Amino acid sequence: MKRAALILLLALVSMAPVFSQSTKKQENRRAQLKKEIEIINGQLRENAKGSSKALSDLNLTRKKIGLRKDLIAENEREIRMLNDSIRFKENEIGKLQRRLDTLNVYYERLVRSAYRNRDTRLWYLYILSGKNIAQSMRRFAYLRNFSTEISRQANDIRETSDRLEIEKEQLEVLKADARKSQIKLQEDMASLKEEEGKSEEIIARLKKDEKKYRAELDKKSKQVEALNREIAEIIRKTKKGSGGKAEGGKKTSTEVDTKLSSEFAANRGKLPWPVEGSVTETYGQHYHPTYKNIKLPFSNGVTITTQKSAPVRAVFNGKVVQVVVLSGYNQCIIVQHGSYFTFYCRVRGITVKAGDKVTTGQVIGYVDTIGDETSLHFQLWKDSASEDPENWLK
Repeated sequence: MKRAALILLLALVSMAPVFSQSTKKQENRRAQLKKEIEIINGQLRENAKGSSKALSDLNLTRKKIGLRKDLIAENEREIRMLNDSIRFKENEIGKLQRRLDTLNVYYERLVRSAYRNRDTRLWYLYILSGKNIAQSMRRFAYLRNFSTEISRQANDIRETSDRLEIEKEQLEVLKADARKSQIKLQEDMASLKEEEGKSEEIIARLKKDEKKYRAELDKKSKQVEALNREIAEIIRKTKKGSGGKAEGGKKTSTEVDTKLSSEFAANRGKLPWPVEGSVTETYGQHYHPTYKNIKLPFSNGVTITTQKSAPVRAVFNGKVVQVVVLSGYNQCIIVQHGSYFTFYCRVRGITVKAGDKVTTGQVIGYVDTIGDETSLHFQLWKDSASEDPENWLK
C-alpha cells in the first residue's frame, strides 16, 4: 500500500511542473494575441477619425479575425487541458476513496478484535500459557505488533483523508478555471462573429465604390514599385562601391564584412523584431482581397502595425548605408550587415546618419504616422535578393 501511494505521489509531483510550464506558455501566448488585437483596434480607431481607407480597414479587420481565431484556439486548448486534468483528478480521487474505504474496513476489524480482547488479564494469560519461553516471546511480539498495527492504520487513514481533501479542493479549482475559460471562449466567439460582420460590411463598401478604391490602389502600387526600385538601386551601388579602392590605392578588405555576414546568417530565426506590433502585410505575392483579379505588387517585406511613436530598433550589428525619403514611406533607413541589408521605412525622429555603426537593439528612430496609418515597413535582403523577414525574426 505504501509503495502504491509513493508511486502515485511521485506521478503527481512530476506532472505538476509540466502542467505549470504549459499553462504559463499559453498565458503568454494569449497575452501576446490580446496585445496585437489591441494595437489593431487602436489603428482602426485612428482610421475612423480621419479619412478612413477601406482597404486598410479590411486588412486590419481580417488580421484581427485571424488573431481572434488563434485566441479561440488557445482557449479551446486550455479547456481541453483542464478537462484532461479534471478527469485525471477525479480518477485519483476515486482511487484514494477506495483506499480509504479499505483502510476503514481493516481498521474496524482491528478495533473490534482489540475490543473483544480488551481485558489485559487475558493478554497476560495468553503470553504466560506458552509451552516455553520462545513461544511466550512470540505471543508477546504478536500482541505488541497488533497494537502498533492499529496505530499505523489510524495514521494511514488520517493521511489518506487529508490527501483526499486536498485533491477535492484542487478539483474544484480546476473546475472553476474551466468555467472561466469557457466564458472567455464564448466572449471571443461573439467578438469573432462581430468582426466577421464588419469585414463583410467593408467588402460591400469597397464593391460599391470600386472606381475610388481602384484609384487608391493604383497610387499605392506605384509607391511600392518605386520603393522596390530604389532599394535595388541602393544595394547595387553599395555592392559596387565595396569593391573600390581605399586610402593608399589598396583594395578594400572584406574580412570584417565576411565575418559580419556569417554572424548575421547564424542568427536566422533569432533576430529581434524591429518594432513591437502585429504583421498586417506579409511577404510575397498577393491578390486584392475584394477585386480577386487584381494582382498586387510583390511585397519584398512585411508591414507591422504598431502604436504611435513606437521605437524602431536595429535587428543586428551593422552600418547605416543611407537615409532616403520616398513617396508614401517618408524616411527610410538602410543598414548593411556584410552581404545582408535591412530596411526600415515609415520612420521619423531618426537618430542615425549614413556611415554610423549600429548595434543589435539600438533605437534608430520612431514609427511615423502617415495618412492615419501607424506602421513600419521592414525588408531584409541578401545581396540583390529579398527574403521573407519572418523567417529571420524570432
